[in-house]
Amino acid sequence: MSAPRVVIFPDSGPRVGGGHVMRCLTLARALIARGAICAFAATPATQAILAAFGAPDIQSFPLTGDPDDAAATTRWAGVFNADWVLVDHYSLTPAQETALRAGRRLAVLDDLADRPRAPDLLMNSGYGCTPDDYRNLTPPGALLLTGPTYAPVRPAFAAARPDSLRRRREGAPPRHGLIALGLTDIDSITLRVIAIARPMWPDLILDVVVGGAAPSLAVLRASAKSDPSLRLHVDTLEMAQLMATADFAVGAGGSSTWERATLGLPTATVVLAQNQRPMATAMARDGLILMADATAPDFADQLGGAIRRLASDPALRRSIAEATAALCDGQGAARFAEALLSAHRT
Repeated sequence: MSAPRVVIFPDSGPRVGGGHVMRCLTLARALIARGAICAFAATPATQAILAAFGAPDIQSFPLTGDPDDAAATTRWAGVFNADWVLVDHYSLTPAQETALRAGRRLAVLDDLADRPRAPDLLMNSGYGCTPDDYRNLTPPGALLLTGPTYAPVRPAFAAARPDSLRRRREGAPPRHGLIALGLTDIDSITLRVIAIARPMWPDLILDVVVGGAAPSLAVLRASAKSDPSLRLHVDTLEMAQLMATADFAVGAGGSSTWERATLGLPTATVVLAQNQRPMATAMARDGLILMADATAPDFADQLGGAIRRLASDPALRRSIAEATAALCDGQGAARFAEALLSAHRT
């Protein structure tokens, strides 16, 4: 059987962020490494992320970023002669997914398990997710890949894992903090977090990560210029090294959770969207993260308390590092790619 041809359709934009595109890019590379032929159906926001993070070898078909994108993706899938369409998009209706599936197979990335889906293969790498969460929501016979073992983490994180976990076991005094709250920096949350964190981490090197299109970028550049210990990284390709070097972090909920887990990075997770809240709440309950809700009136107190605990309690940092690293080994993209290829052969 010939190698599968896969069109990938992720959501993106100022309010959505870049996480959908980044995890789809990770999966695309895992598929390509195993012989698949991939292309993106890409809005301008998606195209900007693909350009920033080095995907010149992957073909893309233009979308406009409007409600007709699903129909346009269906057309592009025909042009590409796709065997599969891979979607990572919360806004698609069952009818749109059924249309995407017509004449080919559909793979879906999901985080919500809150509505009917129409896949041949579905992956939800969320904490605590099981196939039972999709009972009566997916067609009979759909292949369900669930839990953090399938989290799509870039290979650089798995490569940095041994040294990162060794450092955490050694338990040296903290020297580096990391603030990474998404490429688009929704509502300029990074500025709020720096204002809270910097007085509590006055002696630390503070690495701050944002995307080149973040509206807060000019102010962040000015802050970095006035504070030599605040190092700004824009569209960085060195995220794995920054996480491995950091002693603790303030990070967004969502797919970057599993990058941090792969490296055992103790984190105060900031909930930026409603869909992030259930998983973050469960992980905080089980001692895997500390959590602060950006929409809460007492957000500053929540985050300040979490930062104080991370900075002052080496036993807490060690326990979080061990527990999160046990959840995710960074090999999820490979497992997903092997599952799709196996399904393609049947």
